[in-house]
Amino acid sequence: MTNPYRELPSIDRLLSDERVAELTERFGHDAIVDLARAVLDEQRAMIESTGAVPADGAVELLLSRGSALEESLVHVINATGVVIHTNLGRAPLSRSAMDAMQRVNAGYSTLEFDRETGGRGSRQQHLSDILCRVTGAEAAMVVNNNAAALLLALAALSHEREVVIARGQLVEIGGGFRIPDVMRQSGAELVEVGTTNRTYVADYATAITEQTAALLRVHSSNFAVIGFTAEASIEELAELAQARGVRLLDDVGSGALVDTRQYGLAYEPMVQESVAAGSDVVLFSGDKLLGGPQAGIAVGKRDAIEAMERHPLARAMRIDKASIAGLIATLGHYQVGDVAAEIPIWKMISEPIDRLSRRARRWSRACGPYGEATSGLSTVGGGSLPGQELATMVCAVAPPDGDADALATKLRAETPPVIVRISEGRVLLDPRTVDAREDRQVESSLARVLGQAIPAESTEPDSSVGHDVDGTVGGDGGNGVGGDSGGAGADAGGGANGEGPGGGTVWGDRPGR
Repeated sequence: MTNPYRELPSIDRLLSDERVAELTERFGHDAIVDLARAVLDEQRAMIESTGAVPADGAVELLLSRGSALEESLVHVINATGVVIHTNLGRAPLSRSAMDAMQRVNAGYSTLEFDRETGGRGSRQQHLSDILCRVTGAEAAMVVNNNAAALLLALAALSHEREVVIARGQLVEIGGGFRIPDVMRQSGAELVEVGTTNRTYVADYATAITEQTAALLRVHSSNFAVIGFTAEASIEELAELAQARGVRLLDDVGSGALVDTRQYGLAYEPMVQESVAAGSDVVLFSGDKLLGGPQAGIAVGKRDAIEAMERHPLARAMRIDKASIAGLIATLGHYQVGDVAAEIPIWKMISEPIDRLSRRARRWSRACGPYGEATSGLSTVGGGSLPGQELATMVCAVAPPDGDADALATKLRAETPPVIVRISEGRVLLDPRTVDAREDRQVESSLARVLGQAIPAESTEPDSSVGHDVDGTVGGDGGNGVGGDSGGAGADAGGGANGEGPGGGTVWGDRPGR
């Protein structure tokens, strides 16, 4: 009787296989040797339990395990229709932002160097001036994300003192993190006022004591409360704070620096308005409606910002040089006034429906008898403008076997992965969130997974202006918003807590800060 263990190859024999040699070339000798040992250990265990050599050979098993060594953070095509997709890296960057980040990363820089004196400088100095010009604030600083900015503001300005906040603003900001938890970590004592749906300035006034350090407003940028509601305006809160000698901290969240109504969207509080009203510190994200790299931005009164800069936590939360460079370039678009032409999220939001229709029709032709162009809805996403939708055109694909989940999985396995949404048994692809220069890849991927002929290069004229796609984004969770055939949403990997049209299951683009 043949000893099944003798049929297992040696490590050297495994490594000599041409296909394994390719893996070794890509990932290194040591990594593949370790993987080969693990595969052989697994096969010995199978022999011990069954008495037979596993049907899958060691080489095949090693090759399949090799996929685990592939990069997990890769560029994807976002065809979900969710413009600021948290799981897919939020806002794509403008060309100038990416160029600036590449330049500063390519060598040394003046990150913390004063060219005039030859001594040490501050990394904050690079951003402070342009942020003050754009927002009208006295001073500004930037940390690595908005949750960090809020934590730093509370720790620096309200430690071991009371902070008054409306009960309806005690939000969860994604990933299970909640505003009350952030406040407790800062050492501030939380004082809730009002009710979930109605809070007046008188509620804040009644709660102020000698122990009160600040009033805090947190904009509900990732949900909406409608109906019988009331809240104090930022002007009312600023007047109260000044009269009673306490700070006013305003977390506006998504960081709108333009009037969103000019893009057909609902009103979103603007940073400049809060500064003008008299807020001591206004906090917002860099990678939401601002359209820049991840950052937590604090602008406001000089004494408050300087207190934050001096706090020991400021170093632990400091922003990196590439993000500083990208943020300066992004803010430059607001200073010049070419936001809609240069910042990708605003280009997507303002994309004309006729261009979207042409692209959706081309995509559907690549699907053969399984695709059609139909009307739908895109969403802003990313914890911004909850419930706001934009009319769009989508390519709706009816899977040949009726399995929409399987088709979405195949599209995620493409290179680059194509992330879609599913609604009413069909796979939907929204061109609003896809760079026009990637249309050819979308068409080829659709044709390939549906067994259709790869379409020839399109000769149909298209005046669409593509947005930059060179940035690296991560994730293929596919979260978006679903619920009906028009809503922007997710494929089978969707999560909860998102925005979406009513009347169906909501797959959320998880809010975060």
